[in-house]
Amino acid sequence: MRLRNSFKENMTGYLFIFPQILIFLVFLVYPILEGIRLSLYQINYQSEKFVGLDNYATLFNDPVFFKALVNTIVFVVFIVILTVGFALFVASAVFDKNAKYVSFIRGSYYIPVMVSMVVMSMVWSFLLNPANGLISYLSRESGMGTVNLLGNTQTVLPVIIFVTFATNVGQAIILYIAAMIGVPKDLFEAAEVDGASRWQVIRKILIPSVKPSTVYITIINIIAVLKIFVVIQLLTGGGPNNASVTLMYYLYNNAFKFNQLGTASAVGVIMFLITLLLSVPQLRSMIKEK
Repeated sequence: MRLRNSFKENMTGYLFIFPQILIFLVFLVYPILEGIRLSLYQINYQSEKFVGLDNYATLFNDPVFFKALVNTIVFVVFIVILTVGFALFVASAVFDKNAKYVSFIRGSYYIPVMVSMVVMSMVWSFLLNPANGLISYLSRESGMGTVNLLGNTQTVLPVIIFVTFATNVGQAIILYIAAMIGVPKDLFEAAEVDGASRWQVIRKILIPSVKPSTVYITIINIIAVLKIFVVIQLLTGGGPNNASVTLMYYLYNNAFKFNQLGTASAVGVIMFLITLLLSVPQLRSMIKEK
């Protein structure tokens, strides 16, 4: 009798989550499996030919692929470090201040997040345009001549990193402020009684307390940066001389410009593996602590 009641209770729970499981399987698991399958085929729009690992061999013999891989890793590392570091700095500086002041900071930093990435990229394209952009105009007026930051192989990556960071950091700040506001007040009162400095409070109390938020922000930024496309497409087109090409942009070119769907699928599989490689250790560390 107890087993029957337990079975009924479990079935009720499974029925409630069944729609979500179905959506997860259809729109996430199936595309991943299909992408792995397609990466083993040479594909045109009329037929498929099994070629095994030839698509992967093609990638590893292409210097542009390695350039895209290195650029993507650079983007991930610098944008994640900048986002986490700057968001922690801003949130720890304002979380305990006047509520109106904190709300103003939240709104100010979150505005770029609400604006479409296409719109933000177009704004930055205007600002960085060497012919009539605002930055180049100010440079000429100050006697430094025309500045072409996006046309220089030495400066294009830092500029793209800054644009992406400036557009997305607001979300991390909001999450950190919310997490810090939820830290028990007793900890701060005890630290004040012990004579702890502001830096000690941040290092010993705030940073450990918001570690789950740090893990979450790190993972979502890794995934977001791996998918970076719009900024590259609208600002540089992967140039100059493939200096700003990323894995997602390389995948797009193979799939929709060169009609190499198998090779593009192989790039997608590699991106999936990179995501797992970078994200799983973060999740494991959080689960172990719990």
